[in-house]
Amino acid sequence: MLLAIDVGNTNVAAGVFDAHGVLQAHWRWASDAGRTADEYGALLAWGLSEAGLERTSLSGVVLGSVVPALTTTFSTLAHTYLHRVPLVINGLVQTGIPLAVDTPEEVGADRIANALAVARLYGTPAVVVDFGTTTNFDVVAPDGAFLGGAFAPGIQTASESLARRAARLRSVDLRAPGRAIGRNTADCMRAGLLYGYVGLVEGLLARIAAELGAQPLVVATGGLAPLIVAETKLFDLYDPHLTLRGLRLLYFLNTQPADEEVGATPAGRAPAARASDRRRSE
Repeated sequence: MLLAIDVGNTNVAAGVFDAHGVLQAHWRWASDAGRTADEYGALLAWGLSEAGLERTSLSGVVLGSVVPALTTTFSTLAHTYLHRVPLVINGLVQTGIPLAVDTPEEVGADRIANALAVARLYGTPAVVVDFGTTTNFDVVAPDGAFLGGAFAPGIQTASESLARRAARLRSVDLRAPGRAIGRNTADCMRAGLLYGYVGLVEGLLARIAAELGAQPLVVATGGLAPLIVAETKLFDLYDPHLTLRGLRLLYFLNTQPADEEVGATPAGRAPAARASDRRRSE
């Protein structure tokens, strides 16, 4: 089995895939550079135990991180607790797709993983919108090349900044207020944040499609994605584990001969919910 770890600025997502690419267990922990490898190792041990999995069953570790301090922490965890040398993803490994940007070595591991996963599992052209500390738009061309994209502050980041910098505003829970005209301070903030971000996403996607000259498949991922997916019809798919799936593909791309690579086989395809189905279920 393979342990995939995606270290973001706010959260760490980790998951265990079996030999067929099925996600057997997954966890989300707070990103904290002050935590030691021992502390994260304890969280992993607890998670594995709850899922009925043994540490000795993990034959490989793949790590994608945008937090340098935690890259070291999780590399130490892999060596110390799992006795495995992790594959650390960056722009210099085999990416499986061309990185058609000015400085490929600067492309984050999460963006590489998202681009590879969407190309292999769902098709191109595509745009992955990853809702986290930042809102990332990752654009994949019809030929599978990663073209770059756009960054915007994440909705939670914007909310916290607004409450911190405006003397008479406070933090609010992020949920749709049901109307654009708020009748109290909290709903005014929610309307501006939620519906304002819907407008941001729809506007950027329209510009990206115009520059591509084609209508891309639009896939949402990230911890905050459900907030926005529920409020717009532009998303074709919602896959909460897309980055982990991409890290898995990158692991096998870099550790197995090309003819043995585990790619987008039917068993490995993501059981993602279509955004429209998700809206109906909610």
